[in-house]
Parts: sequence; structure tokens; C-alpha cells
Amino acid sequence: MVFTGSALAGCEGLAPPADGGGASGSGAPAAGAGRAANPLDNPGGTEPGLAAVTSGADKERARALTDKVATKGRGPRTGYERDEFGYAWMDTADGVPLARNGCDTRNDLLKLHGRDVEFRRGSDCVVVSMDLYDPYTGKDIAWKKAKATEVQIDHVVPLSYAWQLGASRWSKEKREQLANDVLNLLPVSGSTNSAKRDSGPASWLPPNKSIRCSYAVRFAQVALKYDLAVTTADKAMMSKQCQD
Repeated sequence: MVFTGSALAGCEGLAPPADGGGASGSGAPAAGAGRAANPLDNPGGTEPGLAAVTSGADKERARALTDKVATKGRGPRTGYERDEFGYAWMDTADGVPLARNGCDTRNDLLKLHGRDVEFRRGSDCVVVSMDLYDPYTGKDIAWKKAKATEVQIDHVVPLSYAWQLGASRWSKEKREQLANDVLNLLPVSGSTNSAKRDSGPASWLPPNKSIRCSYAVRFAQVALKYDLAVTTADKAMMSKQCQD
């Protein structure tokens, strides 16, 4: 038996911890089916989904945003380990939304973006099934915890990418924030996330073309929040996705 609830409905191929998380949920309001926020109107990433940027005015706003991102060369991957950004889905990365709510980051994201969410018996945290609209593919996923890796949490700006663009010199606290900030996280198709690996926008874009400008906006939002540069090729590709 499971308890059912609707809630607001992203890493680099990491499987979820076994039934991680505490008993307390995020307290986020319910999201209607198909609801998705325009990233330009969701600068904190706390609203569910990733809506397409379609109007000329919004595309102009998007280009202005990507123009602000600094550029630099991509450094070596030397020294990168996932643990440099804290253990996976920690609830104790202070300074980001949903931290220290008793529920691990992965389950927070499933609740934030999922529809028709069902929880493990006795918990309002551990998600065992849900329906998810994956913006990267444009497809709905009927997800169950028994096949956990069918949905993975994508780091929009991959952690290895960030390491090579300057995060290797950050404090561990700042790296933990990047790894657990809802602005930098989206639950998506596991196979699509695995194909992305640690690519920047010049090397990988969502298969769903209608969402590519939104993806560029979200990538830029993360980069700007964390004072993180991107490569010249990545910045050019980001701007290209938001041309009229």
C-alpha cells in the first residue's frame, strides 16, 4: 500500500540512493498536469517543468541573458570526483531552495516536477511512482521506483563541466550548492541524460527542439548565479537557440 499525493513536479547518470530521504516532504503546492514554467519567469528554478520560450520578446530577453555569460577555455578534468561536490543528493547543502527539509534532493526534485506522485508507505518524502513530462524528449514517462534509472536527475550545467570551467577552485560549500540547487536540476529520461554526459551546449542539446532556447536560458541562469564561465562555442550555441 502506498499513500498518494500530487506535488510540484536534472546528475550525471547517478542512480538514486536506496529509499533515501526522511519523512518530511517539501511542502510544495500541487501542480496541474502539463504545467510548466517559462525559465525567464522562474529564475530560481522552484516552479515545475521547463516551458518553451516562443515569443519574439522572450527570445530577445533570452539572448540578453546569454550575452551576459562570461567565456573562457575549458580546463583539464584532472582531480574531478563526484564527491568533490558532496555526496549525492545531500539535504544539507545550505543556501539553496529545499535544503534541510528532511528529504533528499532527488526526492525533492521528483516531487517538484512529478504528477500523481505516490509515496512509500509511512513517508511523504520517498517517491515510489509518478508521471513525469520530460522536456528534453517531449514525452511522458510513467515512472516507478522499481525501475529507478528510467528517470535521472540532470545537472543542467554538468558537475565535471563546472569543474573544468573553474569550480575546481571553489570552496566545497559552493560546489555542494551547485550540485543540489533546483535551478541546476531537472528530472529527465535516464537514457537521454546518460547521452549528455558532461557536454556543454555546443556538443549536446535536448532532442526536443522546441525546448532548446529554454535549455540555453537555464544553462545561462546557472552560470550567472555561480559566476561560472562557459566556452566560447557553448555561448555561441546558446545564443543561436534563441534566434527568431
